[in-house]
Amino acid sequence: MGKIIAVHSYKGGTGKTALSVNLAAIYARRGKKVCLMDLDFRAPSLHVLFKDYKAEYWLNDYLNGVCEIDKVLIDASRDHGNGGKLIVALANPSTEAIRDMTAKDRKWEMKALGRLLSLRSSILNDDDFDYLLFDTSPGLQYSSINAIVSADVALVVTSLDASDINGSQRMTSELYELFEKKTGILVNKVVADYLSSKEEQKKFNKYIKSIHTLPILATIPCYCEVLRAAGDSIFSEEKPDHPFTKNIDKLATTVEKF
Repeated sequence: MGKIIAVHSYKGGTGKTALSVNLAAIYARRGKKVCLMDLDFRAPSLHVLFKDYKAEYWLNDYLNGVCEIDKVLIDASRDHGNGGKLIVALANPSTEAIRDMTAKDRKWEMKALGRLLSLRSSILNDDDFDYLLFDTSPGLQYSSINAIVSADVALVVTSLDASDINGSQRMTSELYELFEKKTGILVNKVVADYLSSKEEQKKFNKYIKSIHTLPILATIPCYCEVLRAAGDSIFSEEKPDHPFTKNIDKLATTVEKF
């Protein structure tokens, strides 16, 4: 049976989208059938990365009940399949669409949750996908909560920024424990000094574990090359032997067993 993974963060700028995209690409390279969805309706970005592909409808339209999910899905395997399948569903980046999505009321969000929950049947079961990845909106938006509720596994991406750490800790204790969701922490953009030796890495891991009671699934160093490529290409495809790619590959295995 396939798995739904929600990639979330307390605040923007953590590298959440880059991790979502590269994780999806790694699974596709392993021969898996993967669907990546842009649920960050306040600041959609996947349309830039997949600009050569045009959808008949946006993911917004599906949640609005305008169309069924098959009208939204784009097969990007031609350029990004790597032996598997990579299907994407894009959010509408227009100002009007962003304004519309931020003005939705709770009644609409409940209906949207129902449509998200139905993806388990339509995509994972009927279409036999191995993974459905949600790139969510940061913070405690209704759309993010809906994604978390619908997922099997939640990955919370945090940087070492003090406000991010505190916010992530508060968010996971107040939200994730409420839903009893299987959750792991991804510490991203870690400066090299923290990982310069086994002793420093041991200290760092002890520090992180003292902050988060949830399991730390990955500690990913900050790479300038990855920051430069963000939003323009899928780094793990361009640089399959780079340490960042190896980190994501290891994360993919960890999540698979999680």
